[in-house]
Amino acid sequence: MTCLGAKLLVLGVGLLVGQLCSVVSQDGCSFLGLEETGSLYEDGDLVIGGLFPLHNSPVSPLLSFQWKPQPHTYNFSQRALRWMQTMAFAVREINQREDLLPQLKLGFHIRDSCDDVHTSLQEALLLVNGKPETARASGGAELPDSDPSPGPGPGTGQELGCSAARKARSPVIIGDAGSGVSMALLRTLGSFNIPLVSYFASCSCLSDQSKFPTFMRTMPSDAFQIRALARLVHYFGWTWVGVIGVESAYARFAIQLFLQAAEQFGVCPAYVHFYPVVLTDRPLDELVHVIQGSSSRVILNFSGEPELASILREMRRRNITGLQWVASEAWATAKSLWGEFGDMLKGTLGFGIHKADVIPGLGDHLTRLDAASACQSPFLTELWQEMFDCWLNGSSNTHSHTESNTNRKPCRGTERLSDVYSAYSDVTDLRVSYNVYKAVYLIAHALHDMGNCIRGQGPFINGTCGDLKDFKPWQLLHYMRRVKFSTLGEEVRFDDNGDPIASYDLMNWHKGPDGSLRLVKVGFYNALLVDEQELVINDSAIQWPVGQQAARSVCSESCPPGTRLANRKGQPVCCFDCIPCSDGEVSNHTDSLNCIQCSENSWPNAGRDDCVPKTMDFLSYHEPMGVVLCSVSLLGAGSSLSVLAVFLSHRHTPVVRGNNMELSFLLLLFLCICFLIGLLFIGEPSDWLCRVRYPAFGISFALCISCLLAKTAVVLIAFRATLPGSDVMKWFGPTQQKASVLVCTAIQGLICIIWLLTNPPHANRNTAYLGAVIILECAVGSEIGFWCVLGYIGLLASLCLLLAFLARKLPDNFNEAKLITFSMLIFFAVWVTFIPVYVSTAGKYTVAVHIFAILASTFGLLMCIFAPKCYVVMLEPEKNNRKQMMRK
Repeated sequence: MTCLGAKLLVLGVGLLVGQLCSVVSQDGCSFLGLEETGSLYEDGDLVIGGLFPLHNSPVSPLLSFQWKPQPHTYNFSQRALRWMQTMAFAVREINQREDLLPQLKLGFHIRDSCDDVHTSLQEALLLVNGKPETARASGGAELPDSDPSPGPGPGTGQELGCSAARKARSPVIIGDAGSGVSMALLRTLGSFNIPLVSYFASCSCLSDQSKFPTFMRTMPSDAFQIRALARLVHYFGWTWVGVIGVESAYARFAIQLFLQAAEQFGVCPAYVHFYPVVLTDRPLDELVHVIQGSSSRVILNFSGEPELASILREMRRRNITGLQWVASEAWATAKSLWGEFGDMLKGTLGFGIHKADVIPGLGDHLTRLDAASACQSPFLTELWQEMFDCWLNGSSNTHSHTESNTNRKPCRGTERLSDVYSAYSDVTDLRVSYNVYKAVYLIAHALHDMGNCIRGQGPFINGTCGDLKDFKPWQLLHYMRRVKFSTLGEEVRFDDNGDPIASYDLMNWHKGPDGSLRLVKVGFYNALLVDEQELVINDSAIQWPVGQQAARSVCSESCPPGTRLANRKGQPVCCFDCIPCSDGEVSNHTDSLNCIQCSENSWPNAGRDDCVPKTMDFLSYHEPMGVVLCSVSLLGAGSSLSVLAVFLSHRHTPVVRGNNMELSFLLLLFLCICFLIGLLFIGEPSDWLCRVRYPAFGISFALCISCLLAKTAVVLIAFRATLPGSDVMKWFGPTQQKASVLVCTAIQGLICIIWLLTNPPHANRNTAYLGAVIILECAVGSEIGFWCVLGYIGLLASLCLLLAFLARKLPDNFNEAKLITFSMLIFFAVWVTFIPVYVSTAGKYTVAVHIFAILASTFGLLMCIFAPKCYVVMLEPEKNNRKQMMRK
């Protein structure tokens, strides 16, 4: 039997024949065109049509429409013949049952579609038009084990007429295997409402009921397979996947769906490449070049076995190995590739449609074939001759795939199928065969439901029912869409699109000890389960192409905790750089898209993957800086008290008495207080402490400077008062001096009271200056109040400096004005330096600057004013007398 190419004119003639049969006389019906005698046929009350790709051609014919296409080389598929025989087996099994369609005998008419659109259309039209079966008389229509119906004798070629044609017509067809072929059939058969039930067409496009209203299938839609594949690559962390597919509606729709689903799981295509069915040198070179140039280690392929074989052959020539293949269901369980490419396909993963562990009786049915019964069908003859490489005498087959039949030795007739392995008789992995089996039972149960319809309660107009002996195809379709049944322990049902609920087995290609292929189930996918449980995988059972674990296939390595993803411009989202989290941010899991801001009181650890409590920072008595400043403060206070003690013990001497003794004692007392105020700035700040610090950094210094101002004014006025007639000294007596000190200090006290009542200083947790540190500090509250206090001290110091400068040259053995001038210069130098340092620092360093300014300026006042006097009192007492004081 040979498959011919496309014959579009024959299609039109076939349609015309279908119309003519209804108008011409019964004896005037004849077949037009070239008759194909190869088929499997068994008569019945209702004949179910079947289309299977028994042959396929590696080269598509180029049609010119000027002459009849010539035959060319075709490949023979033992699997497809098993599918054919499974359909025949299921029909006979149903006919033997008493609980299913007891009132109706089913028949079958199975033809070869050649996996070709035009041939499939031609064969489909033969099925639905009911071709008069002269082919049976020629020895090509009857199956072994069948009961042939009466007919013309062999070789007569007698036509049975239109009545026989009508009887042989198929109102429903099981087929075809390919999605593209099925779409072409539906566009023709759909116009006549003839149902098509596919056992292997998986394209999701066929679920569109607006375009294909008469389509049903026992093969799950690619929409489920694609989701399963997307989950699979995501499960193993393969985010950089190469995607290839044959130029077909099946592959295009499948790849489009995969790209959409993969995006949801963070998977990117390293490349997407379509290749023609017939891979010539140029497209094959382009494809392999793309694979070789990519960094992806995983390839997902949507094609059949023949197309993939050419690709693998070229990859082997270029020594491209170690890749992880992910198979679409079209070849996930195909064993024919293993013999030549087992070393390259070891570890392949793919989803196979749910299989039946066993179809009782099918194995015996297949292996019951012998040489005598094989002669009755060209299909079976071809199988026999291919299996045993012999010539079967008396057969109707003239087709050969390896060598001429005349060069083969005659078959002995004692050959047995059970003695050799063949894909035809292999019933260990029944997947597509099981789909065919379910398709037959789908039709049988729909017919059974139609037969049980009660008149007046039917689903059609006026409650009518379909007549099993004479129903319309669309009536059968109605029942098919609503049928639910169980077979071999599985519940079979369909959704609104005519698709079965998906369930897949995850298959892994193992290399057995003897080098043979072992298809091992390592997981499953069930669309009925919730998202997280849809896919279950047994990792320990997987055999990988290289090594003991899944290959890495990523565009960029994962970003560790502490970093975030930064996509590369113009590249897929799977290609990225890892950017460390910014200050104050963390990421605590791999491949974080964003870093998380730590709370106000926490800060990232060294790895920036966790937030830890911030360090509290303040000037403490327990750190070296605090100890030093505390010691210096106490030293200054002790020095002030020591000088005060010296002055008190020598208060009657001229040096002490001649320098405004009372103001000196008061100044020494407040200098001691200023030193002690430095201690208030050490330690953890609190609100009450902050409210004491600044009014005390302000009033004490105001008292000190007021005393110096009064002393300077008295010295200056004293010399002015020596002029004749001057009575100015009466305004600068002891009482007036004390009053001036009190008034000047009271003004500072008033400023401090206003400051404390409006916006007082308070303890503050500064989290902004140093990220990892919480600075415990005294916030000044009112900046105006703070600077007013400092400004007032500066004003007093400026007046004091001015008066001291004017009195610097007055005759005095111990010129106090000159000493006050030096002390004020030091005071100004310290506090002018303090201002920029204060503004530019924070935390304990600001506090240290405060204390340093207090101590430095206080030591300046103490040393410049009282050190010379103490020197005379303690070391040169001979000069501490009135005579020495009056010498100049």
